[in-house]
Amino acid sequence: MDAREEVLARLRTARDAGGATSPAVPRDYRRTGAHAPGSAAVVDRLEETLTDYRATVHRVADEDGVAAAIARVLSDAGATTFVAPPGLPARWLAEVTARVRPDEPALTVAALDRVDAVVTGAAVAIADTGTFVLDALAPDQGRRAITLVPDHHVCVIRADAVVSSVPEALARLDPDRPLTFVSGPSATSDIELDRVEGVHGPRRLDVVLVGPHTG
Repeated sequence: MDAREEVLARLRTARDAGGATSPAVPRDYRRTGAHAPGSAAVVDRLEETLTDYRATVHRVADEDGVAAAIARVLSDAGATTFVAPPGLPARWLAEVTARVRPDEPALTVAALDRVDAVVTGAAVAIADTGTFVLDALAPDQGRRAITLVPDHHVCVIRADAVVSSVPEALARLDPDRPLTFVSGPSATSDIELDRVEGVHGPRRLDVVLVGPHTG
């Protein structure tokens, strides 16, 4: 019996039985990653995959280095204004000279388009895929618009938010909350495969990665 006959036979069987039954879906896929969440190895792996996606990664050993890293990134980019969600830790901005635009009350799209950058935290990051996830209800990440309209996104990712695999990340997330998965700067390509960045999101992505190196 060829494939066509097999499909038709299944259809006839389902018709004659008055309904079809579906096979059990295997759920034994890998739920743990190659490296322990938050370990130096998983943080190093995240740096590697983020870089593959053309994000610029800045490593700091602990949160004491975050303020200087953010200030340096914004200064190097020539940013004079940036937007921050209401719950972003104040200590992260202690050395920034650019003017902050708090998103309270919610800034309009036109106002967001006039700021140079946005600074946020992240809910979780996936080392194997170079992806981080933003939870729009989290106080340090803010609503989706603030990370989609400005042309430059600076994201701070703590080591304890880094996991190896997608299943590990999904286990930490609430599917009822508005989530945005980010893998590198916004990019697309035309039929000629010419890559264009910044079409439907930030053209530039800088990640301040807080955690230890291996070795």
